[in-house]
Amino acid sequence: MDLVQLQRQLVEYRTSLYHEGFLDAQFTQLQELQDENNPDFVVEVVSLFFEDSERLLNELTTALEQQSVDFKRVDAHVHQLKGSSSSIGAQRVQKVCIAFRNYCEEKNVEGCLKCLQQVKHEYSLVKTKLESMFQLEQQILSAGGSIPM
Repeated sequence: MDLVQLQRQLVEYRTSLYHEGFLDAQFTQLQELQDENNPDFVVEVVSLFFEDSERLLNELTTALEQQSVDFKRVDAHVHQLKGSSSSIGAQRVQKVCIAFRNYCEEKNVEGCLKCLQQVKHEYSLVKTKLESMFQLEQQILSAGGSIPM
């Protein structure tokens, strides 16, 4: 595949992530902060999001498996996940977190467990999609091209 085709593919792929609700304008703002002085800024920030999310999802799983669920603790983890997903523009993860927090407020274990599965699913999807986008960007750079905005 030639460079122009790769660049076109990247633009179309990125556009689809916005249209499908995986990303919002916050991701665009994140990209705008990247420059030649910090060319890996977005990848670094998103990698931190991945690490943080994995930890939070594990903590949420453990917290919801307890005999007596500490809803304040669960809500604090969900609040953190909501904030970090919002900061990178992971819109679908953020939306599930809003519903999740409502179930925490109601002390609804079933609702929390359902949302935990949903948030794990949405997180997994956005992680896969962003990793694919970063791989495509890397292919373009390796071929001597520049990343189209």
